[in-house]
Amino acid sequence: MFNRRSLLAGSTLASLAAVSKAALAALPEPVIQTSPDTQPPLAPPNGRPYNPVVTLNGWTAPWRMNAGVKEFHLVAEPVVREMAPGFTARLWGYNGQSPGPTIEVVEGDRVRIYVTNRLPEPTSMHWHGQRLPNGMDGVSGLTQPAIPPGKTWVYEFVARRPGTFMYHPHADEMVQIAMGMMGLWITHPKAKHPHITDVDRDYAFLLNAYDIEPGSAAPKVMTMLDFNLWSWNSRVFPGIAPLVARQGDRVRIRIGNLTMTNHPIHLHGHEFEVTGTDGGAVPRSARWPEVTTDIGVGQMRQIELVADEEGDWALHCHKAHHTMNAMGHNVPTMLGVDAGDLEAKIRGLVPGYMAMGHTGMHEMAEMRMRGPDNTAPMMAGDGPFGPLAMGGMFSVLKVRRGLRRGDYADPGWFQQPAGTQAREVGDAPPAPQPPDGTMPSPGAVDVQVRKPLGHTGH
Repeated sequence: MFNRRSLLAGSTLASLAAVSKAALAALPEPVIQTSPDTQPPLAPPNGRPYNPVVTLNGWTAPWRMNAGVKEFHLVAEPVVREMAPGFTARLWGYNGQSPGPTIEVVEGDRVRIYVTNRLPEPTSMHWHGQRLPNGMDGVSGLTQPAIPPGKTWVYEFVARRPGTFMYHPHADEMVQIAMGMMGLWITHPKAKHPHITDVDRDYAFLLNAYDIEPGSAAPKVMTMLDFNLWSWNSRVFPGIAPLVARQGDRVRIRIGNLTMTNHPIHLHGHEFEVTGTDGGAVPRSARWPEVTTDIGVGQMRQIELVADEEGDWALHCHKAHHTMNAMGHNVPTMLGVDAGDLEAKIRGLVPGYMAMGHTGMHEMAEMRMRGPDNTAPMMAGDGPFGPLAMGGMFSVLKVRRGLRRGDYADPGWFQQPAGTQAREVGDAPPAPQPPDGTMPSPGAVDVQVRKPLGHTGH
């Protein structure tokens, strides 16, 4: 839900006491979003039309026109983000959410953005990938002083080139970005562009990662690589919304990476082309078909496809650990270990104890083991045929015939036509048995491996 909060309230009034009431009244009122659901696209009320972006589990910031300038107001503040049903995190973000609202403008727009700091420490705002005057680049200490707590600063520049960009702090960024401070910026072309095609549906989201201990709510900001929650727009599956398309639609998906590692994003059932980066549109002669594109740290990728295959198609990061929630990194491998006797003994001391993993981890998707309060289960999604043993960076492209233009409602699960679904044909054949004696079975190779004790003499 949207709600509006006056800048004249509470502690903010005291911190802005040096600013006149007339100046405060001149600021655009900040619009706050608290719902974790995907909000409908914000169609331009007037001016040059464009097909608006749908921010996955997010929203687009409203603006006002002031003497030909498009004005926005971002408020940097602590927020509570529902990352999945039953699991919330205490993050930092903008206007009530993390990530903050998407900013949508048109090439050539003059844009004015007010940034109010309600954090407990100084911040700034960097407009990642933009061409702008040096003093508007938002690197605290280099191009501007940091914005103190309780103060409002203004940035103003012309959106000079179309594309997909980000915004984030350049002040204590190890903490502030790790706490969720980021957002998307979309600049639409002002006219027909030789390398930018009109699309029917335009989705956007950011990749982010958090290290939140089970049962807690605040990220550990000193983590460098061993994150346990891999998310899109600070949501983890099954909390990530589907991407809905009408069969035959041309679909654009814009993805930005503000994690600490790369992410190979893979789509099932379709091919796509990378049509843009944060450096601009990719010329048609430089594109090639793909089903996976690797997105490096600090990069944007814009992919496009024709959604011509009806069905529910997985869209996910292809790093296997990134499709799991609440990952633990020091769990021993128990494959093939029969812990039955040990499990019974431990259960006598610890009621409810279960030994996990001797046949694999899929059973965790079925058992729905309860963890500490406010903990995302490792794999909790349900599909039409049972548990989806996935979490983290995973969603579904739902392609349906006959959808109305502009209809983004979840159409439910796909009903496969008769004869088009994998099916059981019988029991598995028995495994081959090794012959008597010490010889391995035919085709097997006996390999002995000795690990080196150090890094010398390889």
